[in-house]
Amino acid sequence: MPVVIGLQIAKATRLGMRAVERIEVETAAGIVGDRCHGSRHRQVSVQSASDLAEASEKFGAPIDPLLTRRNITIDVGPVPTTPGHRWTIGVVELEVVGIAAPCKLLDDELGRGAKDALRRRAGVICRVLSGGPVEIGDPVER
Repeated sequence: MPVVIGLQIAKATRLGMRAVERIEVETAAGIVGDRCHGSRHRQVSVQSASDLAEASEKFGAPIDPLLTRRNITIDVGPVPTTPGHRWTIGVVELEVVGIAAPCKLLDDELGRGAKDALRRRAGVICRVLSGGPVEIGDPVER
């Protein structure tokens, strides 16, 4: 079973992401203290370390999970991408809204081609159906 290996938040849109050990996720609102808290659909973003490894290989250099601007990183396997799919991370129930587009800042931060390497590997955007805490090591049920 996949587990959470990274949690990242940013207080504002253009501010850098910072790694944290625990987040509090509110129903229908998102992650407390994150730039997307309170948005209607873009409440939590999730990526897979497996997808990041593929993107890094294609890019030819490591891609730091903090630079992808996703909130939650799971260790293995793909993340569900079908809109409407429901899944849980720890005690939090999420619903997939859609596939996340790679961040526009990636080429500026890492170099030309980083954004393209993450195409179809940049994770998903989710809506929060049921909130609660999420910590490093929490299980993921797809």
